[in-house]
Amino acid sequence: MGNYMIDMQDVTYKYTSTRDEEDLMAVDNVSIAVQRGEHLVILGHNGSGKSTLAKLMNGLLLPAEGEVYVDGMNTKDTDRIWDIRQTAGMVFQNPDNQMVATIVEEDVAFGPENQGVPPLEIRRRVDEALKIVEMGDYAKHAPHLLSGGQKQRVAIAGILAMRPDCIILDEPTAMLDPIGRMEIIDTIKKLNRVENKTIVHITHYMDEAVEADRVLIMERGEIVMEGTPREIFSQVERVKSLGLDVPQVTELAYELNEEGIDISRNILTVEELVRAL
Repeated sequence: MGNYMIDMQDVTYKYTSTRDEEDLMAVDNVSIAVQRGEHLVILGHNGSGKSTLAKLMNGLLLPAEGEVYVDGMNTKDTDRIWDIRQTAGMVFQNPDNQMVATIVEEDVAFGPENQGVPPLEIRRRVDEALKIVEMGDYAKHAPHLLSGGQKQRVAIAGILAMRPDCIILDEPTAMLDPIGRMEIIDTIKKLNRVENKTIVHITHYMDEAVEADRVLIMERGEIVMEGTPREIFSQVERVKSLGLDVPQVTELAYELNEEGIDISRNILTVEELVRAL
């Protein structure tokens, strides 16, 4: 178990089907250890099991087989579930479903209030959390008037106010426009690098994985690829065979290479491509 933030050991999770077919294996004998301070991205298309994995990581679902430890606490330990969810905060896909209050700062205060944090400390945490996600100017605004990206940043602030060490984001940009997506990716980078939070980011957008320390690709409930973004995306054919794309720049380098132009295949950013050419 050691010093991992999240440690999943031989975890299996099945959804029982309604008809007489066999059960759907959402997560099939998966083991993952997430280091403290790591920025892990888990990729996979719909039905690959990646969202189920996210819910197993903070005890929203319990494994049929295997164990999940969050900061050394077993998610099956009912006495610890509150501590587990405080340690590993979860941000979901739809920001509208995460809003509970009619004013931004009250929304951010909701979590720590439920934790019984004293009012002065709540005030301090709310201000700090909104500042981190760069939404301080919107404290008195109504959430429903915000853009999708702004709402999602408020949702992240609400998690931050509970002081988790780890933040699990389950497709947090799926419902956002490109600007909102950029806002969230920048926020995630900042949470990891500046605030030293452990990040588990689940997505099907390849370009969101470029900044990660490590990338896992899931397919049919199993981890089929694992490595740094460079190691993963240089295998263009393999990634495409899993029904995923590689970042556009990587694809361009790959195509140039195929055409006989001598250029590295493990290019991840526009700047690198420009330098290589």
